[in-house]
Parts: sequence; structure tokens; C-alpha cells
Amino acid sequence: MGFFSRKDKTESTTPQTHALPKFEEKVERETTRLGSLFMGDRVIWIVYFFLCVISLVEVYSAASTLSYKSGRFWEPLVKQALFLGAGTIIVLLVHRIPCRMFKILPILSIPLSVLLLMITLLSGAATNDAARWINLGFIQFQPSEIAKGSLIITVALILARTQRENGADKRAFKIIMWVTLPIVGLIFTENLSTAGLLFGVVLLMMFIGRVPLVQLGKLLGVMTLLGVLMGVLVYLSSDVPFLHRFETWKERIETHFGGDEDARDADPATYDIDKGAQVAHANIAIATSNGIGKMPGNSVQRDFLSQAFSDFIYAVIIEEMGLWGAAIVVFLYIILLFRAGRIASRCERNFPPFLVMGLTLLLVTQAMVNMAVAVGLFPVTGQPLPLISRGGTSTLINCFYIGMILSVSRYAKQVKTPVHTQFDGPMSDIKHE
Repeated sequence: MGFFSRKDKTESTTPQTHALPKFEEKVERETTRLGSLFMGDRVIWIVYFFLCVISLVEVYSAASTLSYKSGRFWEPLVKQALFLGAGTIIVLLVHRIPCRMFKILPILSIPLSVLLLMITLLSGAATNDAARWINLGFIQFQPSEIAKGSLIITVALILARTQRENGADKRAFKIIMWVTLPIVGLIFTENLSTAGLLFGVVLLMMFIGRVPLVQLGKLLGVMTLLGVLMGVLVYLSSDVPFLHRFETWKERIETHFGGDEDARDADPATYDIDKGAQVAHANIAIATSNGIGKMPGNSVQRDFLSQAFSDFIYAVIIEEMGLWGAAIVVFLYIILLFRAGRIASRCERNFPPFLVMGLTLLLVTQAMVNMAVAVGLFPVTGQPLPLISRGGTSTLINCFYIGMILSVSRYAKQVKTPVHTQFDGPMSDIKHE
């Protein structure tokens, strides 16, 4: 007889037989636990985390001048990491809220936005000659960021409530204009680019919401006329009393469309050599990347760009990561837009798809404007790159938008086939979604 009996051999091999199934069960439990934490559309989660990683790397590199001034080497990275960490917590909390609950937000957020915008105009903290901030001592924030999201939610709700078999009711256009114009008007005097961007997104939402084309055509005609008048005003006038930012707008437009001619024809004794300097350094950053980039942390022009970590961070990305890095950033935003479209097409009711498309258009359009400015296609606007540029309240609010988009994706995942004939009723009639 051997050292082990037959029974002993059988018992000794039993743990080995069940080792693999136990390991697989453990992996499955961990996967389930992780899935319950990060619910909703997985692709949007992946895009979000990629944007956060790019933000940490590039803000740390682009904000080197801030480190030199403060003497604290890690401060820009730590601050950005804290804001992104807080933003991720916001995403995790918001994406668990049923999307139908977001209909309640405009009741408070619209009046609050109007009030905060008025306070900003009267006594807001100024940055670069623009009163855009409210300073509470322990925190400084832009009311326009709150107003943007509030308006998008409101427009989505109006479009949802006015849908008919053949499109939106004619009343939808008037109601949307009554809500949009006061908010855009309050933003306009201090932040022209944000006002134009927000109005453009509302216009796209009305087009998606099947607002009568005749009404949209008239609106476009009025906008074209106002644009022509603004162009004439920029060309003929040097100052407008009720628009204290007019001189800045005029300078940026002239620099974009005729900067070289102005420099060549100007009097050397009076010409401002710093005029258009940021655009020039952004162009140098792109040109010296040689297509392949200098690798993260090796940017040179970040030391000359005063807004390298915000408005012109895309130029720093191109300089350090090359054309491939630039293309990846664009691709991430395009993926976000396409995933939002897919989520919207799978929604059963009308409010969720309008909400998800409005918020995504706001993020993606702002990103495209920022990148267009960095590569010289648009005049300087001051728009940051969403979820990448250094920021406080803007980062947190953008994370709130991502949370709402993921909330809609959770609801949409349960719908197998799109249904476009079920309209939103009163809040009391809404079933569990």
C-alpha cells in the first residue's frame, strides 16, 4: 500500500478541482460590483476617463508657469486631480438619479440663473476686463455655466411637452425664445462667445425637435441681419458705449481676419507688439510639433501662452503629442456625440433624448470651438476645452452633464425598440422609467 489510501487521494484532489470555479466566481462578483458602481453606457465612461487622463497630463505640463510663480511644483496637478475626483463623485451620484427627475430642475435653476447673471453684471469679479465671476471668498464660480445647463434642460422639456405627430407645436418656438433671449442677453454683454454658443445649441435642439422650418428660417434671417450689422459696426466704429467689451471683440476679429496687414501697415512707434501674441505662439506650438510631437512635458510655447492650460491647451496637446494626439482628442468628442445619438434613438419618451442631445451638443460644440481657435480657424473666444482644460466650476458642471447623459443611457438600455408616438404627459402621469 502506498502512503495515501484511495480515499485520501480523492480528498486531496478535491480542493484543486474547485479552485478554478471559485476564482471565476470571485472575478464575476468583482465585475458585478464594479458594474453596479459604473452603470450606464460603458463607452461614455471610457471616453470620460480618457479625457480625465489627458487633462491631468496636459494641465500639469501646460500650467508650469503657475508652478514657477507660486513655487509649489505639484499644485496645478493636485488641484486638477481634486476637481476631477470631485467631478467623478458627481458623475457617480447623478447617473443614479432617474432621468425623469431632471424635469424638476428648471423650476429653481432658471430663476436662480437669471438672478446670478444680474448680480454678475452689477458686482461680479472681473477677469481680463470681463465681469464673469461671483466671488464668495472660499469659491469663485461663473453663473453662465449654471445658466447653460439650466437653459438646455428647459428647452428639452419644452420640446418634449409640445411634440405632436407632425413635429413640434408652433407654440414651442415662442416659448423657447421667451426663455432663451433673457438668459443669452444677460450673458452677451460680458461673454459674447458663450452667448453665441448657447444660442447655436438651442437652435440645433429646435431643429432636432422638429420646430417648423419656417420659424427657424425667420430666426436665421434675423441672426444673419444682426451679424451683418455687427460687422459694419466693427468696421466703422471703435467704441460702443453700452458694450464695454466691444473694443476687445473688434481687436480679436481684426487680428483674425487681417492681423498681418495691420502689422505691416501700422506705425512702428505705436503698434502693440503683444496684439495677437497668443495666436502667434499657438501657431508656433503647432508648427514645431513636426507632426510627431515633443512628448508630454516638453512643450516650449506653454511658457509664452498666458492661457496655455485653458483656452489654448489644444495647441499644447498638438505640440507635445503630435497629430495623433490631436486626432485622438477630436475622436473622443466625436464618439461622445455618436453615442449620445444612439442613446437618444433608444429612448421611449421624448424628454430624455432631447436632454441627452442638448447636453452633448453643448459639450462637443464648445470643444470644437476651442480647438478651432487653437489651430487658427476662429478668432479668440475664451472657451475652455471641456473636461480637459484647467478649471473649477466648469469642470464640476461638465461632470454633472456627463452624469445626466449616463442617467439617460441607463434608462435607454431597458428599451429594445424605439417608440416615437408616446408623448410626455404631466409629472403625475409619468410611470417608472
